[in-house]
Amino acid sequence: MNAQSQTTNERPIIVADRHIPYLQGRLEPFAEVRYIDQDDFTPEAVADADVVLVRTRTRCGRSLLEGSRCQLAATATIGLDHFDLPWLREAGIEASNAPGCNAPGVAQYVWGAILDHFGNVEGLKVGVVGKGNVGSIVTDWGRKLGAEVLVCDPPRQEAGFTDEEYLSLDKLMAECDVVTFHTPFERAGNHPTFHLANAENMAKMRRDSLLINAARGGVVDNAALKELLREGRIKAVIDTWENEPNLDRELLPLVEAGTPHIAGYSLEGKQRATRMILETVGRHFGWNPNLSGLEPNYVAPLSISPEEITDSYIPRNDNYLLQGDFKNFDTLRAEYVTRPEPRFRDMPVKE
Repeated sequence: MNAQSQTTNERPIIVADRHIPYLQGRLEPFAEVRYIDQDDFTPEAVADADVVLVRTRTRCGRSLLEGSRCQLAATATIGLDHFDLPWLREAGIEASNAPGCNAPGVAQYVWGAILDHFGNVEGLKVGVVGKGNVGSIVTDWGRKLGAEVLVCDPPRQEAGFTDEEYLSLDKLMAECDVVTFHTPFERAGNHPTFHLANAENMAKMRRDSLLINAARGGVVDNAALKELLREGRIKAVIDTWENEPNLDRELLPLVEAGTPHIAGYSLEGKQRATRMILETVGRHFGWNPNLSGLEPNYVAPLSISPEEITDSYIPRNDNYLLQGDFKNFDTLRAEYVTRPEPRFRDMPVKE
């Protein structure tokens, strides 16, 4: 269990990953804030912390936080697979993430890749696996671009959602020109996603179809994908890799575009993530941190043109990053220059 919190006249202590952008200076009026590298999150470093603010590499659970006085662990990312949620609940530590913060950036990455590969996407069959925060925007943009978007999402289907005619994964992969994955990474439970794309179902994909993984590396069996790419059966754009940061160097040159887990690294996405964790910390303690200059929640455009996306970003233009320096995966991520999201002309009129 976490240790007893400090007395009320002491300033809370926050230990934060120094690579969380736009954070510095916003919590200092309320707390003592210590900024450290992700590799420096140790039990000793967080022993007296009331809050830890991390990114995707820092595992938050017993090994880091047992015996600390931590009340809140927040990650400036959409995923929570690096959090031991059962243990955190047992220890009385609130866990928080930034769901959907980078969804428009991932949609920009996906549709930038598809438009770059196919050019005209009207009538193209695009399969979206997982219609959560990211998959919903990918689906919406695709339909506004004129593509035929099919969806596979067994959890939503079982929950009774009727917004789609949900397809099985095998049917979707066999019918589509593009299959793009937007699921969490789960090894257990009713719907595990480990190697969701495997040798058997990827072999059913149309010849020269395109597979995109901007979800989690383990969702796609990288060894099986490598063999299919070597045979020239399908194409692939990969942003998330198995065993990151130690990706398969033989797979890398076979993909059309290979990037260092930066699909969601948009300027606005980073701002949304920081806004979300600031709001979480503020709610927890009753503070009102300064949110000025941080992107508000995403608003869907009324219509989209292909040029609005491709003029903003094409993943192939970042292919050189890993090809020339694949051993420095984490450094490439940390030092990536965030790109702006598309600025759509056809936006809803604010009331």
